[in-house]
Amino acid sequence: MDGQPYINEYHFDIDNAVREFRYKKFEHYDSEWLHFIVDSRDGLKVWKDFDIIEGGVANDRVIDTVEAFKAGQISEEKALEELSKHQPNNQICILKQEVVDKYLEFQKSVITK
Repeated sequence: MDGQPYINEYHFDIDNAVREFRYKKFEHYDSEWLHFIVDSRDGLKVWKDFDIIEGGVANDRVIDTVEAFKAGQISEEKALEELSKHQPNNQICILKQEVVDKYLEFQKSVITK
């Protein structure tokens, strides 16, 4: 590479992938999402039953709330109240190589400036 930053673009055929593989989608920052994130951070492998997981990112906007709930500093009700103030930034986590091989296709690389 020449030192220039690149963005790679891919097409993910999620419609067909979710028909074939085990898929979990979190629509909102809700109780199920909160416990999934906390359990995962506690080392439980709650994700192991899925091949594709889609949902909100536990990012800088919401991580303090998640951590406060995890530490017992706030109740689940208070955590959910705080989380409801944020629209999730969506992410897709592909946990099985076969999903990538069958349904993720490289499109192009673009040089950014």
